[in-house]
Amino acid sequence: MPDEPNAIKGPGAISDDEFLKLIEGQPATDALRINEVVEGTVVKVTKTEAFVDIGAKSEGVLPLAEFKDEEIKPGDKVKVYVEYVEPNEGLIKLSKDKADFLLAWDKIKEAYQDNLTVDARVVRQVKGGFIVEVFGVEAFMPGSQVDTRKVRNFGAFLGKTIPVKVIKLNKLRKNIVVSRKEVMEEELERARARLMEIQPDTVVEGVVKTITEFGVFVDVGGIDGLIHISDLSWTRVRDPRDVVTPGERVRVKVLSVDPENMKLSLGLKHMTPHPWERIAEKYPIGSKVKGKITSLVEFGAFVELEPGVEGLIHISEMVWGRPPAHPRDILEVGQEVEAIVLNVDIDRQRISLGLKQATPDPWADIEKRYPVGSEVEGVVQDFDNYGAYLEIDKGIQGYLHISNISWTKRFSSPAEAMSKGQRLKVKVIDVDKKTRLMEVSLKHARPNPWEEIKKRMPEGSEIKAVVASVTERGLTIKIDEGLEGFVPQSHLQKRGNPKENYSPGQEINLVVLEVEPERKRIVLSERNFYKAKEAERKEEMAARFKPEPARLNLGEILKAELDRLEELREEGKKEEG
Repeated sequence: MPDEPNAIKGPGAISDDEFLKLIEGQPATDALRINEVVEGTVVKVTKTEAFVDIGAKSEGVLPLAEFKDEEIKPGDKVKVYVEYVEPNEGLIKLSKDKADFLLAWDKIKEAYQDNLTVDARVVRQVKGGFIVEVFGVEAFMPGSQVDTRKVRNFGAFLGKTIPVKVIKLNKLRKNIVVSRKEVMEEELERARARLMEIQPDTVVEGVVKTITEFGVFVDVGGIDGLIHISDLSWTRVRDPRDVVTPGERVRVKVLSVDPENMKLSLGLKHMTPHPWERIAEKYPIGSKVKGKITSLVEFGAFVELEPGVEGLIHISEMVWGRPPAHPRDILEVGQEVEAIVLNVDIDRQRISLGLKQATPDPWADIEKRYPVGSEVEGVVQDFDNYGAYLEIDKGIQGYLHISNISWTKRFSSPAEAMSKGQRLKVKVIDVDKKTRLMEVSLKHARPNPWEEIKKRMPEGSEIKAVVASVTERGLTIKIDEGLEGFVPQSHLQKRGNPKENYSPGQEINLVVLEVEPERKRIVLSERNFYKAKEAERKEEMAARFKPEPARLNLGEILKAELDRLEELREEGKKEEG
């Protein structure tokens, strides 16, 4: 608890009970009117004290600090409390604090008993709250009684005069406790009661109090109502200051009342007729209208048909065929355009317009003009990850898929084969009127060479070609202009990382493993080439170094027979002899 400025202290001071009797109107009296409040005249002012003539034999004295910030000078009239007389020196002790307290007590007591609101000046901040002055007497205002919400900056209250209620009086200790919070709660209840008297759809008057980016706050008989920026005008408002100014008196319509949350929603635009009430009749579906482009966004363009009435041309309704990347590619703000009314939504206040519908639909007879199989010319307009868009005619686009660019070469991006603005001769391979999609092919405009390639490069045939690129998976081989093959790592002659053993531009010998027209792929093998050559070399060597035919030696086989014949001849000679 802070210092209690109202406690009576000092030599010769009366007791609390006696001072309480004085408060209750039972003062004691003597010749000098001790313990009473009297009026005197300042006769002298020093650095620390003030001397006051109260009509006694001697002057009274009191501390100059009791005048606080009040400046006094000789001749000023002041009211002081006579405390006692110093017996030895005959000095009369006076107190302005006690005089102020006694003079203010009745007012403070009345304010407490009748629950009145009084003004208080915030003097200083102390532990737990503020010391304030009420009728010149110091009182304590706890921090919890400063506001209905948590106070983040107590210093902002210093020196200010605020309305408070006296919520506690301690007669014994002469303490006064006040609350600003109770005043605010009381005002809030009164405002809530007044708010409950306001009915939706009624018209009230108010004064523009504050303007923000999102709307305007209006004081309606002490209640703050909000006009949201969307409720200021039927037309689009970018800055509320363009519509109203602070201090301006306005008539507004009550849109909604929420007494529980103390919210009052107001509408200024509702004081004038809704321009959309006649829109459906003025702009029937299918009618052609003129307007000015007011803004361009990613999804479309807003067109002002008349003040307060705008329509939207969605980006998909701007041109026949593929929509532009952004509306600014074909339109600009301020441009006058003709469009067709596609739909009118009164509830949502929207008019849908079509720009392309104001011109003939080029897709109406698309099958007759561009039958499947016909050859056409188109200009490359744009690319996506899978192909190119060609302008075949105004409002008609053809799509060239990346797989339909070449019979033999594979591309990772259509930009590798063509450039924007390039004119190409293509063949129509499909037309879908419902989705407005025409598919064209560049490769179908010329014969398919794969049958001839397959004939000229049968499996096992040998070729010599140049390495086009090297990856860890293998080699891409340039067989001829526009024709490539691939050698898998497993079919390379040199083992290890292909990037270390081969380089672009290197010429190598290969053999055809497989030709796959549907995949635009020719698989080659370097290893099989050398395997075949090695087999041929062995056959050649075998043929070159083949031994003489073996002579058949029958001596051993016939020896026994010959020996027997010889024996027979010898035996015959003996018998003749």
